[in-house]
Amino acid sequence: MKTEVSVREVMDREYVGATESDSLVETVELLLREEAETAVVLRGSEPVGVLTERDVLALVVEGPDPETATVGDAMTESVPTVEPETSLDAAADQMSAQSARRLVVTNGGEPLGLITEHDLLTTRTHSPAAEREQPETAAINAGAGTALAAEAETEAEDAFDDQGICEVCGTFTRNLATFNGQLLCDDCRDM
Repeated sequence: MKTEVSVREVMDREYVGATESDSLVETVELLLREEAETAVVLRGSEPVGVLTERDVLALVVEGPDPETATVGDAMTESVPTVEPETSLDAAADQMSAQSARRLVVTNGGEPLGLITEHDLLTTRTHSPAAEREQPETAAINAGAGTALAAEAETEAEDAFDDQGICEVCGTFTRNLATFNGQLLCDDCRDM
């Protein structure tokens, strides 16, 4: 019996928090120090926005002066949230519907962590053979030719065994190989 994986199991419980009145420069320095891409903007314990790399770049281009700007000047006020018990499929659907790259995981309105597109991609299993079984394959799998079925299944599995996310650059690729204990794409192996 296979149970669905929930957001709670994959979410990042550590996140950078900020307030609307925090200095933008200091918050960006904190994001860099913590190697984070997003800060959850809080009013008390309630999330009221997010500050992303893209928000900071937009402020730099459009103004005001980043030295005097606050987090509230640059943040995105919409906060897409998800409950921790939501399935990963439902979270992916929600991200897609809201054109969001991340969801703030909340319980009773209080933030618990973040889940990103990257988190969803790295936890996905890729088995298109099971999802797109052709009628001929179904007949074979029903017992008409178990050797052929096993061969077809092995070929389908081999086609997707080496795909995933490069551990250096984060690119989704079909050509991953282990190099120095990491799964790397062709470009990163050549460096």
